[in-house]
Amino acid sequence: MTTEILLAGFGGQGVLFAGKILAYCGLMDGKELSWLPSYGPEMRGGTANCSVCISDKPIGSPLVLEPDILIAMNQPSFDKFVNSVKSGGKIFIDSTLIESKCERKDVEAYYIPSSQLADENGLKGGSNMILLGKLIKETGLFSKETVKKAVEKAVPPTKAKLIENNIKAIGIGMEN
Repeated sequence: MTTEILLAGFGGQGVLFAGKILAYCGLMDGKELSWLPSYGPEMRGGTANCSVCISDKPIGSPLVLEPDILIAMNQPSFDKFVNSVKSGGKIFIDSTLIESKCERKDVEAYYIPSSQLADENGLKGGSNMILLGKLIKETGLFSKETVKKAVEKAVPPTKAKLIENNIKAIGIGMEN
């Protein structure tokens, strides 16, 4: 089975990092995977998205044009990608920053106030991990243990103090 995931938002929201966590999860579960970042020239505030493919068989193309799953972290990303999600797919929406509702009836939309939850829990910049936790809960793609190992692997040693906060944010997403 192949699962194609698109994560999209502004630069600085951790879109690429969340995609990297998914890629590491696939790697640790022995899956075939691809991780393809795409971003504008700006360091922060520009567009950023990340295509992640996780499969039991070799992946033909790393580009995700019709995702099974979309994480939308801002209004422009939601507007741009909502109609590209496959019928039967899932959309995870940061409802703190996205006011629109998904009008499609052939997909499941989850509204998570992830930016607000991150702020309330002292997890500045943790919105991406909260959305990732919700994705893991609703899809069952990976176990909590695999996700924990992936976070530990993806966070560089110089930022090891952030591992606990990332795992906490994923847990908040799994609870909502």
